Amino acid sequence: MADIHRLILEHGVDRAREMATSKSGRALVDVAAAMLAQEEDSMGITHAGFALTSLPHRSIDKAAEPEYHRKETGRCTLIVQSGRHADGSLVGVPYGAKARMILLYLQTEALKTNSRQVELGKSWHSWLKAMGESPGGKTYRLVMEQAQRITACSLQFLWETDASVTRQNAGFVNNSILFKSNPDQRQVALFQDVIELNESFYDSLKQHAVPVSEAALRHISASSTAIDVYIWLAYRLHVLNQATPVRWAALRRQFGEHYAKLSHFKPVFLDALALATAVYPEAKVEIADDGIVLHPSRPPIARREAALIA
Repeated sequence: MADIHRLILEHGVDRAREMATSKSGRALVDVAAAMLAQEEDSMGITHAGFALTSLPHRSIDKAAEPEYHRKETGRCTLIVQSGRHADGSLVGVPYGAKARMILLYLQTEALKTNSRQVELGKSWHSWLKAMGESPGGKTYRLVMEQAQRITACSLQFLWETDASVTRQNAGFVNNSILFKSNPDQRQVALFQDVIELNESFYDSLKQHAVPVSEAALRHISASSTAIDVYIWLAYRLHVLNQATPVRWAALRRQFGEHYAKLSHFKPVFLDALALATAVYPEAKVEIADDGIVLHPSRPPIARREAALIA
């Protein structure tokens, strides 16, 4: 349990907020308190590849190679290729927090129902509500854009062992999530209310599923870096047998390659780590001069629930 959770339990939420020295500190207290007060939680599911690699945090539309994203960490490599519109222009590579939350929803629903067919609902309003998003004009535009990028792109996961490299070629889904225009955004309809996960991606997901807390990710859903750090901790901590140091250089390779300097990356990562551990009270993570130290910790979701995907 992190210091912030002890502070809340010992002094209460109001006093903990008063003791915070910044606006971000008070926001962190609110997030941690909300997670501690969570009476019910449900299991979310993500592919282990997203614990080791990640989508871009920002748009790469203006990058030198906007149609292509490659992320390599250790023995896992993710390659995402943008789809194209009918006129040949790029749809774009999915990025940011909204893309991550859309994928979390699709992966979770597919394994919970043991089906590649994922029901979205009759309208965008009902779908956003199911994902834990607050419906609104800006949210609608952001989700629509990332949904179109996700459904148009293709991806590869490459898993390297001492003897070979395993390549999984697929897309995330087989059909597109498209919206009918409607002046009343609460009733904007989907062209189809069911999306089908790509068979290859679905089979790989079943083999490499990582249980996470849906509530935790919804509390930090505005930060793509915090989402990535949380999923990484959920994947790593519960299988450790001893304290494991991770140096700043390795952390930057995984979570902040787009930062030119380590000094720019550190405060961003520490803020994301604080958010991730605020919603993962069981996480035991120590900050050191040369990086962080991971300690064996309980998983973020009960083993009884996690066993449902085994």
